[in-house]
Amino acid sequence: MSEAGASGPPLIELRGITKVFGSGEAAFQALRGVDMTVERGDFVAVMGPSGSGKSTTMNILGCLDTPTSGTFRFHGIEVQSLNRDQRSLLRRRYLGFVFQGFNLLARTSALENVELPLLYRGEKKAVRRAAALKALNHVGLVPWADHTPAELSGGQQQRVAIARALVTEPDVLLADEPTGNLDTERSIEIMELLRDLNQSGITILMVTHEAEMAAFARTIVHFRDGVVESVEQGGTA
Repeated sequence: MSEAGASGPPLIELRGITKVFGSGEAAFQALRGVDMTVERGDFVAVMGPSGSGKSTTMNILGCLDTPTSGTFRFHGIEVQSLNRDQRSLLRRRYLGFVFQGFNLLARTSALENVELPLLYRGEKKAVRRAAALKALNHVGLVPWADHTPAELSGGQQQRVAIARALVTEPDVLLADEPTGNLDTERSIEIMELLRDLNQSGITILMVTHEAEMAAFARTIVHFRDGVVESVEQGGTA
């Protein structure tokens, strides 16, 4: 996992990124030339009103979509030059995802939910189990490893989801409204966890509508009308 201030190119670099959906009269330009840099070890909160382009940008950063034009570099490699299989490999090997909905398998234990990405990789059971326990330990849930989601609080379920994202030891954790389904107390609990993970060296990009949650980040990027409107320093929480 990356450390802030490491030498070399930025971890993530977007230059002139555009995204157009549809064609002809039905065409909609979601991104109009996004420039954005993320250094290793940063904790970036992405904010903006609905339709500002923040979710489209996160989909591009997560290799879930491709830009219409512009340059997206990850570790100095131009991602748009990769084919579908190469982008899929980048996504599996270097990126971890946390969503507003916890997306846990209902009848499966916390430990087995966390193991899933490694199961898809074809890792042996002993390797999966050890890595999943390590990830659950990161989020303070080893005592609940055998519990199903129904036996966990919302905050605990999100911790399991974060552990599942961490189990592959990604370079970047992409979090899309990770506190959106939680009350204020649980939201702050999750944000404190993300801040601790960032301080341990994990680079985090998070979309949020809530300024209180964005204040936990080191950098806050504001989107409007398909471009980056402003960048400010966070870290006030």
